Amino acid sequence: MFKKVLIANRGEVATRVVRACKELDIATVAIFSEADATSLYVKKADEAYLVGPGPIEGYLSIHRIVDLAKKVGVEAIHPGYGFLSENPKLPRLCEKMGITFIGPSSNSISDMGDKVMAKKMMKSAGVPVLPGSEGTIKDIDEALEIADKIGYPVMVKASGGGGGRGLRVVKHRDALNDAIDVARSEAKGAFGTTDVFLEKFLEGSHHIEVQILADNFGNIVHLGERDCSIQRRHQKLIEIAPSLLLDDNTRSRMHEAAVTAARAANYCNAGTVEFLVDKENKFYFIEMNTRLQVEHTITEEITGIDIVKKQIEIAAGITLNIQQKDVKINGYAMECRICAEDPKNNFMPNTGTVTAYYSPGGIGVRIDGTIYKDYVIPGFYDSMVTKLIVTGTDWKEVVSRMQRSLEEFIIRGIKTNIPYLRKIMHDDDFKEGIFDTGYIDRKPELFDYEEFEDPTDKVAAISAAIAAYHGF
Repeated sequence: MFKKVLIANRGEVATRVVRACKELDIATVAIFSEADATSLYVKKADEAYLVGPGPIEGYLSIHRIVDLAKKVGVEAIHPGYGFLSENPKLPRLCEKMGITFIGPSSNSISDMGDKVMAKKMMKSAGVPVLPGSEGTIKDIDEALEIADKIGYPVMVKASGGGGGRGLRVVKHRDALNDAIDVARSEAKGAFGTTDVFLEKFLEGSHHIEVQILADNFGNIVHLGERDCSIQRRHQKLIEIAPSLLLDDNTRSRMHEAAVTAARAANYCNAGTVEFLVDKENKFYFIEMNTRLQVEHTITEEITGIDIVKKQIEIAAGITLNIQQKDVKINGYAMECRICAEDPKNNFMPNTGTVTAYYSPGGIGVRIDGTIYKDYVIPGFYDSMVTKLIVTGTDWKEVVSRMQRSLEEFIIRGIKTNIPYLRKIMHDDDFKEGIFDTGYIDRKPELFDYEEFEDPTDKVAAISAAIAAYHGF
């Protein structure tokens, strides 16, 4: 087992990896920007080092991070999610420098990161894929021909994409050209390539993903599925495990397809195979995420398996000690992403000082977070600041427990999406399990909630105005 691990990330996921390492008796090294100097993960790590310049570049500086790892005697690097987690250059350099990358091989990351190549590999392996272009789109004439053949609506997707970037839904023929231009522009900025392809867009679909674990000795197991259909701007907001939608036959076939996909990719470590499920319960591969997922927590809660620990053990060359028959699904789990954002203002990020913080507790409640009272939320990163996870014996109990937990959750000084999430928990359709990827777009009434106004914020603002007026 490793003696020291560097975490090439920040925020909540860095804290999560620190905790797993501590339980494995592994020393941890954190990296941080000046903006993150007071973050929780920096306080919890055994060692922490400033990386720069600026708030972003340090977290993306592969050579600087690996050089630091060598200097402080690190044996392995955990990439978390986001930043460098799906950049094949990091594991390549780690291998060159004699450091273990806690994740899949650079080849697997490259193959699955190229959405066109991944789709071809899955089709060859017999995994169902969405109708669409066989490769990247060369020009608008080719795009129009393909779209006419598969039928509207269609999706324009960046070949190197992810997280909703470089993705556009097109419902009419005359909108296709502009959508391709916008998707290419976004893809260039986010992924460094303008390659895009077309797929059929499934209206009223569910976004369901299967968690897999694979070791270096050919052992692969799945840990069940998660329903991630409730999204805003193609970004996941609420995740549920297991799915309420799937019947036993569809569930079994999807799990088998996920294992087939992992084997076809020669995959090792933790990964997630994502599918879209149409109204007839037919499922189609959309992508494979070659890293830890934000929502790994709910799978841990219903299986009792620590996925981050398994990542570390697999990377250390330990044989996976779980067989498929050992994986048992117990009850239900739900994760709400608590974000510093204003839902009423198109979910725009909101930053500032946390003036009060009271998290919920009790049976079946888990908090994976990174903020505390007086913490200043920087404006340079993803808006998610905490994850609220609850478990229960059945769906009804999970919903009522999340309702109660969100009522207890108090974060002041900034706007958050907690009031919006509360509205969802009380929505009749949600409580009945009636939702898909278009749920939020169909529910404008969810934005009709009262916002809490902290009187101390008003006092602070008035005091500041008076001081400014008198030149104090």
